[in-house]
Amino acid sequence: MKYLYLISHPAHFHMFKFSMRELERKGHQIIAVIRSKDVLEQLCIDSGLKFIKVKDRPKKFGIFGLIYSMINRDIEVFGIVTKQKPDLLIGSDGTLARVGRIKKIPSFEFSEDDARAIKLYAFISYTFFTNIISPKVVDAWLWEKKKIGYCGYQKLAYLHPKYFNPDIEIKKKYIVDDKYFLIRLSALDAYHDIGMKGFNERIIDEIINLLEPHGRVYISSEKPLLDKYKHNELKINPLHIHHILFFSTMFIGDSQSMTVESALLGVPSFRLSSFVGKLSVLEELEYKYQLTFGFKPEAVNEMIVKISEMINSSELNDFKNRRLTLLNDKIDVTAFFVWFIENYPESVKIMKENPDYQYKFK
Repeated sequence: MKYLYLISHPAHFHMFKFSMRELERKGHQIIAVIRSKDVLEQLCIDSGLKFIKVKDRPKKFGIFGLIYSMINRDIEVFGIVTKQKPDLLIGSDGTLARVGRIKKIPSFEFSEDDARAIKLYAFISYTFFTNIISPKVVDAWLWEKKKIGYCGYQKLAYLHPKYFNPDIEIKKKYIVDDKYFLIRLSALDAYHDIGMKGFNERIIDEIINLLEPHGRVYISSEKPLLDKYKHNELKINPLHIHHILFFSTMFIGDSQSMTVESALLGVPSFRLSSFVGKLSVLEELEYKYQLTFGFKPEAVNEMIVKISEMINSSELNDFKNRRLTLLNDKIDVTAFFVWFIENYPESVKIMKENPDYQYKFK
């Protein structure tokens, strides 16, 4: 079989890298198409993944610029699909849904966002996808009948202990400190980020001043850093970020993706975002597993107080055990993805009739 993946974000590269490798090992052909996003292209190059890159078009003129970019990307991917003739379309990008509907090729959205939190995207994408593959906790809203729910999270596809082994030697290549903190700043330039707020300069300064007496503070950022933060900038091979994250003392950011990653690695995380309370995956990680803390922008002072309390708290030592509790509850997501893709359409029938079948992948 021939499978075409459209990869639009670094987190999606990580999510699919092991399933692509396993499907290829089993004799299937993989076509990877990528968009330019943050360090995505560099990740693909460093990992040896062969890919086709769609043109990067600047997102100007607000919603009209986004529509223009979307149409052009749809046209470009339509051409690639026409030439490559894949059997299935896989990814987390609405282009696949629309192209798949026109070409009559099954398409699958792998998402862990609640549809109500990304309504515009859902209406122009979920409407056309064949199925939506999401964690059980996620609300697919109007498209619940299309949803295939699994007991896990997307990021367990690469952060499960079967696939990720933290390497202290990799961490030591970049950081000699035993105790250090990681701040992540998102660009907040995606369509669903319109109107959303995260960190500003005043908040960053306050957090750095709070943390520096306790350890080195590093900043990873999607957007250019101000000169005064250059000495804090984390400069690493992007493939190594999860090793740096695993050994960090604490994570603070406005990135939903890296907050989930921190939680799954057992690292205390503090998120300041307008998305707080709107994403079921992060709500479960916070309230069921107590692995993360979310604060809306107007509650920034509450976040600062909580960080202050946590810095020297013995509770910091509990997070790795909380992670083990979570891992014991969840399935091997990569193994499930491989089975689902390779056995489609029978896999859909099995999951609809017997959802507990997924627990074979523990």
